[in-house]
Amino acid sequence: MVGSALEIVARVTVPADPERVWRIAMDWSRQHEWIWATRVSGGQGVGATLTGWTGIGPVGFTDTMVITEWDPPRRCVVRHTGWVVRGAGVFEVSGSGSQSEFRWAEELDLPLPAALGALAGLLIRPVAGWGLRTSLRRFARLF
Repeated sequence: MVGSALEIVARVTVPADPERVWRIAMDWSRQHEWIWATRVSGGQGVGATLTGWTGIGPVGFTDTMVITEWDPPRRCVVRHTGWVVRGAGVFEVSGSGSQSEFRWAEELDLPLPAALGALAGLLIRPVAGWGLRTSLRRFARLF
């Protein structure tokens, strides 16, 4: 199978300094508080591994990742290494003082034949975009 690329980006303004935004965003054990139906555990820093479970009850999938960039409090890039989710997840924090922007991008390589990739993108992009946007709104409510 040839993968199909799909990029989804969302951002939110947060009433907190970049260091605080970074600490909460990179606290993997707290991501279930703001990312829908997901639990994550793992380390920090380049080369650390992460394991996420996305689903409800017994229906879902494991998302394995490795951190490929780590630049606190600005940028973290994870490479998804699982069968279902492949590609990169990028978390970026910018701003100064008491206001920051938190940007989350997923650059996914869908495990689909190229012929289905465009059609799947039409179905997956709106759902995944909604998921990122609503998760970031939930994230902002943590402050």
